[in-house]
Amino acid sequence: MPKTTTLVNQQLDALLSGEEDIIANMANAAALLNQSLENINWVGFYRYDQENDELILGPFQGNVACMHIKNGQGVCGTALTQKRPLRVADVHQFAGHIACDANSRSEIVIPLFKNHLPIGVLDIDSPIFDRFSEADEESLKTFGDIFIKHIDLD
Repeated sequence: MPKTTTLVNQQLDALLSGEEDIIANMANAAALLNQSLENINWVGFYRYDQENDELILGPFQGNVACMHIKNGQGVCGTALTQKRPLRVADVHQFAGHIACDANSRSEIVIPLFKNHLPIGVLDIDSPIFDRFSEADEESLKTFGDIFIKHIDLD
């Protein structure tokens, strides 16, 4: 990232301060990551729809994307079901990968929960194989924690 991860996380915290609307916060968080991360071709959110047990496309930056992902399917649905981040070095080797963009080669997904309730996922794709490191995962988990802090479920 051109900016330090600490700086990006501080910027997110300041950017979302005083705003609790989840869509507005997703939009600005996606834009911030899009400006800050190198070698990515998609960044955004999928929101969890409890009634249909699926992820629905939320605010993002990048090419058009899949609009519905069943819970447990693809990298996003699997990360949500497993309740843990997933780093995929080669999406073509991930069983059940949903190819929304043929240019994507690697992916990282951070599931988002608040008070043990699923909110959705933060999804980032790259046109480069093995783009995302363990350090990226840790930084993005912190980014997700800051994001969740600003969401009001009431």
